[in-house]
Amino acid sequence: MTISLITGANKGLGFETARTLIGLGHTVYLGARDPERGAASASALGARFVQLDVTDDASVAAAAGLIASEEGHLDVLVNNAGISGSHTPLCDTAAGDLEDVFATNVFGIVRVMHAFIPLLEKSDSPVVVNVGSGMGSLAVTTDPDRLESTLNTLGYPASKTAVSMLTSQYAKGLPGMRVNVVDPGYTATDLNGRLGTQTVEQGAAAIVRMATIAADGPTGTFTDAAGTVPW
Repeated sequence: MTISLITGANKGLGFETARTLIGLGHTVYLGARDPERGAASASALGARFVQLDVTDDASVAAAAGLIASEEGHLDVLVNNAGISGSHTPLCDTAAGDLEDVFATNVFGIVRVMHAFIPLLEKSDSPVVVNVGSGMGSLAVTTDPDRLESTLNTLGYPASKTAVSMLTSQYAKGLPGMRVNVVDPGYTATDLNGRLGTQTVEQGAAAIVRMATIAADGPTGTFTDAAGTVPW
């Protein structure tokens, strides 16, 4: 049985990823900050709820301890938890406007990785999927044919660029694991006020694909539904 953990999974892409992986036979730990919402979502899916706030050391450590005691290892980690951050106009954006988004989207991944690497190392085929965005790509955000090039904000794009670099460095430093970053695409979720042009089923497909790669699969890549995303 494949043991998987998805952060920020009580709704949206995380929830749909959990639903799909459960359908593929995974035992899924659904991580969420809010115990009531997280437990309700886990119950609806047949997942196992674990309280997990990626911005809190004690919460992440407790989640790792729980999974260690119940399973002894972790096969798949999906770092999905993320926030859009401030929508303050560019010229009015101060450093403080970026702190919350980096705390969740960037430092949250580092915090979770630090806690769960020992459990991943006990897996026969460990996989990490970091949920990124085309908004974090220099090539995509400067391509006039892409929607991302029309958006001008600091916090969210910068945080997703950092996620791509975290992925690259973890992939190099953890050669026994497959660590990849995925752009799920412009998906209708609470993150964007449900303005996205594709469904959560469509968005989660790219995440699931990389969460279920074989032991000889790629590492250190940036992909979306169409294939490789330029960095």
